[in-house]
This record gives sequence, structure tokens and C-alpha cells, in this order.
Amino acid sequence: MLDRGLEETPEISAESERLDVPDPELRQEGNVTVFENFQAVCDELGRTDEHVIKFLQNEVGTSGHIDESGRARLTGEFRASRVREAIDAYVEEFVRCPECGLPDTTLEREQGALLLRCEACGARSPTGG
Repeated sequence: MLDRGLEETPEISAESERLDVPDPELRQEGNVTVFENFQAVCDELGRTDEHVIKFLQNEVGTSGHIDESGRARLTGEFRASRVREAIDAYVEEFVRCPECGLPDTTLEREQGALLLRCEACGARSPTGG
């Protein structure tokens, strides 16, 4: 029975095509970097914009907020490559399952700890947030 079950189990691969995060579109407005497609990035990640902006602020070492049209406004001048690195770090910590590598995860709080729960393999892992 175990052999038959293993044969019928689909192969799980960590294909990067499953999560296609758009490149950050940035523009400068004085001393502020405007992240134009911030909401699209959050939607693709499946995470709240508040959680993502908080991580970005910590990662790039600045303050920021989300304006009324859903754009992130970060104080300071940042290159797209730096913001992309921060998004990639967010994906590794809060989106991809550390067990199977798939992005089919949700964040849940249990007894004050933030856990990453994988919908694909069922793993539950603590996160740094």
C-alpha cells in the first residue's frame, strides 16, 4: 500500500515560475523613493501591504508609508536592485516553504508566534516576524 501511495503522490518541485514577483518600478520624488507597483508585488506575494512595508523599512533601513493609491513611499534614495534584494529576502523568509520550496503558504499567529504554514506539504515553520 505504501508503494502504491508513493507512486500516486505527485512530485513536488520548487519551480520559480509558480511565483512571478514583478520587478520594482521606482521613481524619485525629491528625497523620497516611490515604489509604483508596490500593491501588485503584495498581491503576487499574497501578503498584506502593511507586513511587506514593515519588512522593507527594516531591510533598507528607512521609514516609509503607503499612500492613498497603494504606492509605497520610502524616505531616501534607493536603487531598484536594492529594493529587489529586500523583496527576495522577504520571499525567502515569509513566502517560500522551507521544507518543499513552494510559495503556497499562509502566515498565521499561534500563541504569539508567527508561523509559516504550507498549503502544499502541511509544514509549519516559525518565521522571524
